[in-house]
Amino acid sequence: MTIPSAAARPPLPALAKLSLALLAGFTFVLSVRLWPEWRHNPDLSHGLFMPFLFLFMLHESRVAGTPRYLPSGPLLRVIFGALVLLGLLALALVGLYAAALGWSHTLVEFLLVGALVLLLGAGLVVFADTRVRALPCNWNSAVAIGLWLLSAPIPPGTYTRLTLGLQLWVSKSVLFSLHVLGIAAHRTGNIIELANGSVGVEEACSGVRSLVSCVFAGFFFSATLVRRPWARALIIGLAGPLALGMNFVRSLTLTLLANSGVNIAGAWHDVTGYAVLALTALILGALALRLERRGTPSPLLVAPKPGEDGSPLNAQLSFLPLASALLLTLALGTLFVLNTRPSPRNATPVPDLLAVLPAESPGWIVDTSRDLYQFTDVLQTQYLAQRTYTGRTATGTPVQITLYLAYWPAGHSTVSRVAAHTPDACWPGSGWVPQPVPVTRENPIVAGRTLASAEYRFFKNQNFPQHVWFWHLFDGRPLAYQNPYSTRELFDLAWRYGFRHDGDQLFVRVSSTGPWTDIAGEPLLREFFAHLQPLGL
Repeated sequence: MTIPSAAARPPLPALAKLSLALLAGFTFVLSVRLWPEWRHNPDLSHGLFMPFLFLFMLHESRVAGTPRYLPSGPLLRVIFGALVLLGLLALALVGLYAAALGWSHTLVEFLLVGALVLLLGAGLVVFADTRVRALPCNWNSAVAIGLWLLSAPIPPGTYTRLTLGLQLWVSKSVLFSLHVLGIAAHRTGNIIELANGSVGVEEACSGVRSLVSCVFAGFFFSATLVRRPWARALIIGLAGPLALGMNFVRSLTLTLLANSGVNIAGAWHDVTGYAVLALTALILGALALRLERRGTPSPLLVAPKPGEDGSPLNAQLSFLPLASALLLTLALGTLFVLNTRPSPRNATPVPDLLAVLPAESPGWIVDTSRDLYQFTDVLQTQYLAQRTYTGRTATGTPVQITLYLAYWPAGHSTVSRVAAHTPDACWPGSGWVPQPVPVTRENPIVAGRTLASAEYRFFKNQNFPQHVWFWHLFDGRPLAYQNPYSTRELFDLAWRYGFRHDGDQLFVRVSSTGPWTDIAGEPLLREFFAHLQPLGL
C-alpha cells in the first residue's frame, strides 16, 4: 500500500490556522504566567526551558517521529469531546479556586497547566486526523504536551507529604550510613546531631528538586534520543531511583564534611546541589545514547480511509469543533480576567506585629523571641513576631502559650509559598511528631466571639505536648479552606469578591501545652484577638 508522506500533507484551512493561533496564544500566556515561578522556585527551574523544548519536540515529532495518524470515527470524536469537556471543567475550577485562594495559589496554577494540557491533547487529536495529517500522534508529541505537567507547581498538600517523606528517608539513610562508617550521630526528625555540630535535611535537600528534574529529563530523552519502547521505559524507570540515589550521596557527603569541621553552608551546599542535577542528567543522556541510536522513521500505521482524502471541505469541518471549543475557552478566560478585581489593601501599611502581641499580662512571664531574623530568607519576609507566656490558668494548671505572627505585604509572596510553611510542613522536621486528633478544624471562642475556622494540630516532642491552632489570612480575609469541594460556596465567593488579585497575607499561630478550653478565658488571648480583629480575624 502506498501511504502519503509528510510532504503530501494537505494545506491547513482557515479554521485550522485559527485553532493553531489560539493554542499558541494560550501556551504563550501560560508561559508568561509561570515564568516568575520558574525563576524563583528552584524545584521548577527546568521549566525555563519548557517552551523551547515543547517546540523542539513538536518539530521532532514531524520530522523524525513515527508518522502515526488517527482514523476518523466515533471513538476519535468521543476522545476529542472528553478532552475538551475536561479542559473547560479545569478552567472553570481555576476561576472558582482563584476566587477562594487567589491567582497565585499553587492549586490554581496547577489547574491552569492541566487545562492547557487537555486542550493541547484535543488539538493533537484533530491535527493528527488522517484528513489533516498536520502533526503525528506519536511519543514525541505526547511527551511534548505531557511535560507541561512536570513544569507546573505541585499542589501544596502533595508537595508537603512528598517533601516530608523524602526528608525523613534521606536523614534515616544518612544516619544508617554514618553508623556503618563508625561515626557517632543521633537523629531528631530531619536533624542529624554530630560531634562537631548538626546537619538539617531541609526542603531543598529532600530530593524533590532532583526527582522532578530528573523525571522531566528522562521523559525528554525518551522522546528525543531513543525510539524503541523498552528503551524508553528503561530511561523513564531509572530517572526516579537515580535522582534519589544521587541526592542521598550528596546529603551523605555534606554530612561527612560537616563532621570534619567544614562549613557546608553557602558554596558547598549550592555547588553540590547543581552538580547532582547536572550529573544525573548527563548519566541519563549518556545511557539513552548508549541504548539506541536514531533510526529512520517507521512507515505510517494508519492510512486515510476512502473518502477521507483531506479535501478542503472535510478538513475545514474537522476543525469546526476544535475552533469553537477554543473560542469558548478564550471567552471564559476573558470573563475571569475582566472580573479580577485589584485588592483595596495594596496600600495598607505594615501592621506593628509586636503591638498586636500583649507585652505583659498579670501572672504571666513574657518572653519575646529575638532570633526570628534567621527565618527571614526561608519565609521571604522580615515581618515576624513571637512571644511566649508561661504561667498558670485560672484553675491553677501550669501552661505555656506561644503567640506567633508573620506578615507579607501585597505582592511579596504567593499564597502557596506561605502555605508551604505551616506547622504540618515545618514542625516534624524539628522533632515534633504529629498526633492523631478526631478533628483538624475548630472554631475557637474568645470572649463570646466565635473566631473564623482554625486549622488544629497536636504535636509531641518526646513527652512535651503542643496544641496548635493557625489561620492564614489573604487580602484581609481568612482563606476559604473549609470546603473547597462546595461549588456553591466557590461561586458565592466569585460573585461577592470577584477573582482575587494578589493581596497582603497574615499568618497567625497560637500554640499551647493545654487544650483551648484551658486557655480560652485568659485575658492575654482576649487582648490578642481584639488587636487582630481590625486585621481580619
